[in-house]
Amino acid sequence: MQFDYEIRLPKERVAVLIGTKGETKRLLMDKLDVKLSIDSKEAIATLESDDGLKLMIARDVVKAISRGFNPEIALKLLHEDYFLDIIDITDFVGDRKNKMDRVRARVIGREGKARKQIALVSDCDVVIYGKTVGIIGKHKYVALVRRAIETLISGNKHSYVYKWLEEKCSNLRKEEKFGK
Repeated sequence: MQFDYEIRLPKERVAVLIGTKGETKRLLMDKLDVKLSIDSKEAIATLESDDGLKLMIARDVVKAISRGFNPEIALKLLHEDYFLDIIDITDFVGDRKNKMDRVRARVIGREGKARKQIALVSDCDVVIYGKTVGIIGKHKYVALVRRAIETLISGNKHSYVYKWLEEKCSNLRKEEKFGK
């Protein structure tokens, strides 16, 4: 049985998905045994496979690249313990540009500090692109980062969010280490 999936891409991310001389596209097709067709004019990627699981993983990698992740980071999704989560900022602030800009600035932080701190504490990769925040990491940590970012978006202080996230990630690491 053949499965397929279409993904609309931002036009400026099409070249990133293809890669230099088609390298990224070829790598994705080889690693996951999927067929990837890209319509550059319409900015649509079509994935085909007879393995539904591989198709879902390929879909997430393509989504990650389309939402601003570097292909090398997006390829972490090939590991079964890594996940992608996308937060749509418009769900919190609507389409009002001034609120969108303010929220994006809060998540990024001065000189990128907030985004970097969240990534450092959680071992997750975080990208702010357009109206979305993308997170790639291990499942439990991705869930914590999502909650931390949602807390920032709702207006809580950065220091509170950092402290909370550090505590939760530390507890999670202890549980993993001691098998609780």
